[in-house]
Amino acid sequence: MKTVIIKYNAGNVQSVMYALERLGASYVLTDDEAEIRSADKVIFPGVGEASTAMTYLRERGLDKLIPSLKQPVLGTCVGMQLMCRYSEENNTTCMGIFDIDVRRFPARLGDGLPGFKVPHTGWNNIHSLQGPLTEGLSENAYVYFVHSYAADVCAETTAICDYVRPFSAMLHRDNFYAAQFHAEISGNVGQRILENFLKL
Repeated sequence: MKTVIIKYNAGNVQSVMYALERLGASYVLTDDEAEIRSADKVIFPGVGEASTAMTYLRERGLDKLIPSLKQPVLGTCVGMQLMCRYSEENNTTCMGIFDIDVRRFPARLGDGLPGFKVPHTGWNNIHSLQGPLTEGLSENAYVYFVHSYAADVCAETTAICDYVRPFSAMLHRDNFYAAQFHAEISGNVGQRILENFLKL
């Protein structure tokens, strides 16, 4: 099985590579269209800022390539957000694979949200689990988040996290899957999610 990690000038790729190595999965890190199209599985990870990342994707034609893929695709963190329709982060039009917007968490305690810090950093539970990537997980499983923006809950939501407001922790549409949290550093839960993805 050939797994491709999309290379697009985003951080956190190394930890995804380590996670795949722990699972004994071989992978290729590339932005080459032919390599990506020939993959059995595609992972689109990332840590970074939405508009800069989208500019990089557009310059290389990856913004058109990724939505056209037919094999299973998993986006994580910023990768998930870029697969949505729009992000409030620097007013960014994204790829629109998921028909939902990404909105910033309110940052001020005066917004009536005492006790919530932004960015949302650390372990939090996910619930309302659905779909093949959550197979074998317990309701309210804990995963690791680092983000200030989140997709709203929608028809494509397959896991929800409650922080400031309920938001989509996971999404699924056709062959496209996404997780707002960092599956690669979410312990046994994240490992199970990656295993489930590689088995699709």
